[in-house]
Amino acid sequence: MNILVTGGAGFIGSHFIEHLLKTNPRNCVVNVDKLTYAGNLKNLKNVSCNKRYKFVQADICDAKKIEKIVKRCEAIIHFAAETHVDRSIKNSGVFIETNVQGTHILLEAGLRHKIKRFLHVSTDEVYGSRLKGFFNERDALNPSSPYAASKAASDLLVLAYAKTYKMPVVITRSSNNFGPRQFPEKVIPLFVTNLLKDKTVPLYADGGNVRDWLYVQDNCEAIELVFRKGKLGEIYNIAAGNYMTNLDLTKKILKVMGKPLSMINYVEDRLGHDFRYAIDTTKIRKLGFSPRHSFEQGLTLTINGYCAGC
Repeated sequence: MNILVTGGAGFIGSHFIEHLLKTNPRNCVVNVDKLTYAGNLKNLKNVSCNKRYKFVQADICDAKKIEKIVKRCEAIIHFAAETHVDRSIKNSGVFIETNVQGTHILLEAGLRHKIKRFLHVSTDEVYGSRLKGFFNERDALNPSSPYAASKAASDLLVLAYAKTYKMPVVITRSSNNFGPRQFPEKVIPLFVTNLLKDKTVPLYADGGNVRDWLYVQDNCEAIELVFRKGKLGEIYNIAAGNYMTNLDLTKKILKVMGKPLSMINYVEDRLGHDFRYAIDTTKIRKLGFSPRHSFEQGLTLTINGYCAGC
């Protein structure tokens, strides 16, 4: 099967392409990436010479280029997105363009060329925040940031194409991913790279916000599982159950790196900062998913990766 992977030069996309080529010897991958600041072909150095891999530099908002690429593929796995909340607060326009318009262009091309499966990679942030309990896939969306709103809009577009056109779609919504090669604007790589330079780490407010951390390789395995066995038209939450406050996360990083608590620099909270993300993963676990990495294992692999230059 020829599979189009969008955003494959980014953090999760590059790990997924490596995983897919390693575990599925009959699949060929076409990687489409615009190569923005967060995309780096060095992330794919391990597969660049693989005969079953091809890279095409293109913007998913370029309908003509996407049309030519999609007609040669049988499935689409859609990672490409603007993802950083802080950037979306400062400039939301590019998030609407890439995450909504880009997804629409892919859907249209996939519909015309009768794509066999369209997997849309989304985020738990579309649900918004809750103090207690867990969001399941049937819950209403309540995004807080322009980023989360753009992803919620793209999710709804994908589901609409399933209902209106019977398009074979599935959606994954994962918790916070971490691992080697993540661009150092997200909290874990930012803190690790700062500490490697003996710089302080900026922690929002009192660090009480709660997140669930999922090692990137585990997410890749879950996404592949949904791609192969997920029920068409369905959504699957993906998480590992590694809930902790941002302060506890910071302390764990400091401990592993042998740095004192004085390296924490408490800064003003960001606008619209969701307090707690929590998703129910019953559905993906029934499909057969179980994360293989503990948080501690994943953190060690991540820090080692940055120490080695990823």
